[in-house]
Amino acid sequence: MRNPIRLKNLSLRFAPVYLAGILVLAFVEVSWRGFWLGMPPLLAGLVLRGWGAGHLIKNERFAITGPYAYVRHPLYLGTALVAVGFASMLGGWPTIAVLVMMAAWFFLRYFPRKERIESQRLEARYGQVYRDYREQVPALLPKLEPWRLASVGAERVETNTRWSAACYDENNELGTLLAASAGICLFALRASLG
Repeated sequence: MRNPIRLKNLSLRFAPVYLAGILVLAFVEVSWRGFWLGMPPLLAGLVLRGWGAGHLIKNERFAITGPYAYVRHPLYLGTALVAVGFASMLGGWPTIAVLVMMAAWFFLRYFPRKERIESQRLEARYGQVYRDYREQVPALLPKLEPWRLASVGAERVETNTRWSAACYDENNELGTLLAASAGICLFALRASLG
């Protein structure tokens, strides 16, 4: 089992984010109502991330099973749901302010760059199979029917894969789960203090 604490997440470049989180928790009143309203999207995000991480072998296999059959970026979607959950716990105007800031950063800066880089890498490796996948599977809003690989190019893609605890571990999803659990505990503590 890998160490779930990723040192890159403890670097100084994240200091402003951690400081903002501490200030928000210190000065924004968290109610139990807000806490419980935020839990469903937060838990849904963690489940989606865990499901996706268990199917992903980065740089070795084109993931098209599990949640990848419904949405191209289940880890990003899961992270967004976790963020919506935590923001919802704040309640009122702080929720709106945090959601607007996060959405602006995610949709204007982070996601377009990641989508471009990942798409170029996958298209270079899998060609027409990836182009078909990208055309038919939405980036962030899951479709109802799973995507099925056409026979053309199928020999280059491993399709009979199941969720794997080894993949979950290799993708450091335990670290994400632990960080979210710590956040949940902090919000619960803040709600109990009133």
